[in-house]
Amino acid sequence: MSTTLPVRPRAVLVGVQFPSVSDAEHAADLAELRRLVHTLGYDTVATLSQRRSALASGTVLGTGKLKELAALTGGPGVVTSGAQDRTTKAREKWEAEDEADGEEEAEEAAAAPPEEPADLSEQEEAPPRPTVVVVDHELSPGQLRNLEKATGVQVMDRTGVIVDIFHRHARSHEARMQVEIARLNYLAPRLRESTGGRERQQGRGSGDSAVELDRRKIRDRLAELREGLAAIQKEQDHRRYARRDQLRVALVGYTNAGKSSLMRALTGSEVLVADQLFATLDTTVRAMQPESRPRVLISDTVGFIQKLPHDLVASFRSTLDEALEASLLLYVVDASDPTWDSQLEVTRAVLREIGADVVPSRLLLNKADRLDAAARDALLARHPDAILLSAHRPDDVAALRRSILQFFEASMVEADLVIPYASQGRIGEVYEHTTVVSQAFDEHGSRLRVRGLPGAIARLSQAFQA
Repeated sequence: MSTTLPVRPRAVLVGVQFPSVSDAEHAADLAELRRLVHTLGYDTVATLSQRRSALASGTVLGTGKLKELAALTGGPGVVTSGAQDRTTKAREKWEAEDEADGEEEAEEAAAAPPEEPADLSEQEEAPPRPTVVVVDHELSPGQLRNLEKATGVQVMDRTGVIVDIFHRHARSHEARMQVEIARLNYLAPRLRESTGGRERQQGRGSGDSAVELDRRKIRDRLAELREGLAAIQKEQDHRRYARRDQLRVALVGYTNAGKSSLMRALTGSEVLVADQLFATLDTTVRAMQPESRPRVLISDTVGFIQKLPHDLVASFRSTLDEALEASLLLYVVDASDPTWDSQLEVTRAVLREIGADVVPSRLLLNKADRLDAAARDALLARHPDAILLSAHRPDDVAALRRSILQFFEASMVEADLVIPYASQGRIGEVYEHTTVVSQAFDEHGSRLRVRGLPGAIARLSQAFQA
């Protein structure tokens, strides 16, 4: 009994290279877009690129490249009203499944364009045409609509792809609300009338169109989501305030840099680890294992990416506050990625935006097991203060744990605390937030010599004052 695997949708990637973008940077952008598309479950079958000073205002590409793109998808290659039915089909596909794309062998096709037609001619049956075009830029609603008319297929831009990935990967109630806010903000200006004759809604408003009613629903839903999110964020603020005297470390970095693998290695928690973009959207806070006194809390945060949509940054502001309120930031980068420098700058830029760039930090060059000795030596020579490691090597993780503890030890002080006998039931608070060096008893109660952060010791002193 044979099993037929479902056919994956086919996509074409489109990129415009501006004069300020180098060939290497442009290739890296398209490679990243290919991975985004793959995360959505699409196969990239072609890539189309054009050098321009700016995106064409109406159709992104010039006339010649637009016809070349249309030849791949079977569209007319020009913006005409006759493509209206195709636009409707694309819109229905958008609303049903929401995003997809393609790119991969396009770079190879660009290097040797004559080969693919020759291969196709030798086949008994030509493969199905691509059903989606993905553009590596944020497009206006008009540009999206015009490209759909010219190509006859669904068109998505980079922002739409990222928003859809976030939508698919959100797990917690808070993350789903945050993503829905960004998603609705993205979709609202891109709504347009269908061709099914639903131009006016009867009995509602004074002749409001379907689009106007849809936008009104979106506004109402956004207000509802923001109110609910504010309530959740208030609860989180209370939890963060309760942890204010604890040692907190936040893992930050580019998507798929290995933050969740490090989180699992440092804390023993069963967080999701997957080789895909944006596998983690929910902030997880766990105690570092083995536990220290005072204990150290590790938080895993949402990953960043080039051209991260502003609405997503705004929606995940409360999640990013974990980084803002941390005592130490660990910038995690995939040292095996040749573009990790630019990826690190993306992370720094987002954290600057929320004011977290002033938090003490260390650079972690992760995935060192994928590098040869020469590459590792070169990285350490260039970044002598960085920690080169692999999350899959226990010795590396143990060394990172020691480095974290040494960082906090440097800012700790020793002090004496007297715990009255009437308050002995609360002595656990002292052991939770400090290291007890010695303990003695006198007529006043327990006399403890403790070591900890100045703020925690000051709060405990005030709490146990007679």
